[in-house]
Amino acid sequence: MITRTRLAVGACALLAALTAGIALPAGAAAGEPTGEDAPKVDLVLDVSGSMRTRDIDGGTRMAAAKQAFNEVLDATPEEVQLGIRTLGADYPGDDRKTGCKDTAQLYPVGPLNRTEAKTAVATLSPTGWTPIGPALLKAADDLDGGNGSKRIVLISDGEDTCAPLDPCEVAREIAAKGIGLTIDTLGLVPNTKMRQQLSCIAEATGGTYTSVEHTDELTDKVNQLVDRAADPVVTPVAVDGADACAKAPTLKSGLYTDREEFGKQRWYRVDVEPGHELRASVSVSADRAVNPSYSVLLRAVTVHGREIVRGEAADNGRTDVVSTGLRYPKAESDEEDAPAETVCLQVTNSFSVAPGVKTTPGLPLELTVDIVDGPNQADDVAAFGLGRGWWLLGVLVLVGFLAGLLWGWLSRWRFAVWRTN
Repeated sequence: MITRTRLAVGACALLAALTAGIALPAGAAAGEPTGEDAPKVDLVLDVSGSMRTRDIDGGTRMAAAKQAFNEVLDATPEEVQLGIRTLGADYPGDDRKTGCKDTAQLYPVGPLNRTEAKTAVATLSPTGWTPIGPALLKAADDLDGGNGSKRIVLISDGEDTCAPLDPCEVAREIAAKGIGLTIDTLGLVPNTKMRQQLSCIAEATGGTYTSVEHTDELTDKVNQLVDRAADPVVTPVAVDGADACAKAPTLKSGLYTDREEFGKQRWYRVDVEPGHELRASVSVSADRAVNPSYSVLLRAVTVHGREIVRGEAADNGRTDVVSTGLRYPKAESDEEDAPAETVCLQVTNSFSVAPGVKTTPGLPLELTVDIVDGPNQADDVAAFGLGRGWWLLGVLVLVGFLAGLLWGWLSRWRFAVWRTN
């Protein structure tokens, strides 16, 4: 079975949520939702000079952002700690060095006082540069600490003007810290270059990018992202895979993280009881500059090395995350105390880097393992390998055989008639 889809990232999260609550030796559950600390959101708003442009519902981009913020502040859940950071709001001059430091915390991340936050937003006026990279670094510091969900919502109408501090590289750096911070980006009336940059920032941390051209769209999307921060956090459990199946750790259902060296492999073991099905998926992230054209392979093999099933995916540089998955149903056994089968999961990648790029530590790897009741319906493809494909193959063979007999009989009959005439 081969799965070629980038949507497996979403499948990882879904499986992780379903498998929460399975006990591990350390006393915690792999992939168990945690949310002891309040969720935190930092709204990062571009207040550069271009926000004066009047092209959103007949008003300026700044006016649309202010209106959206006021409505979002009214709707923010009580349990969410929210802050507001600006970029390009204070320095109107032409000095690049000074302009690229122009980011400030307008309202600190914490319990929300709606009146104070709205008053702070009302004072904003489009002013200067667009230092997205420095603003993201500062926003990550704003959200430091705690184990609740952390989310940056970046709203901008233009690409960064402070290179060489590439905001996409900044986002990858934040993701590599493993602090569970997600960056979502919204582009106001975007152009191609801005769309590419904001998409890259979001993809680096597992966030989303949205193009916005109307005030109500901006309000709805920011509200949605703030509400999402209040959802329970699924925290992956760190695990050290081995370089061979015999030395690999045994995993139960859950969500796990590891690091995999470039071009190397990691092994894990899973015990599958008769009558159950193993579902596994893996995502490998490029948290630094890599060469285009890369792939990820996930194999399930027996302890003796025989391949059972595989999943693989490839990309050519369009995304920073490559994901794939597989399913393996273990048939029921007539024996009451039939032992579980040990399945070895092998993860291999073909990422490579250009000279001068660090290869250590390895690439971030996220593995989801789910053990569920096995399929018991005749129409479940996973239960019978090809499933209904066997029936189709049999029908095609039978039809071909009958057609051959009929054609042969007709040919002999026509030949006999020709001879007679």
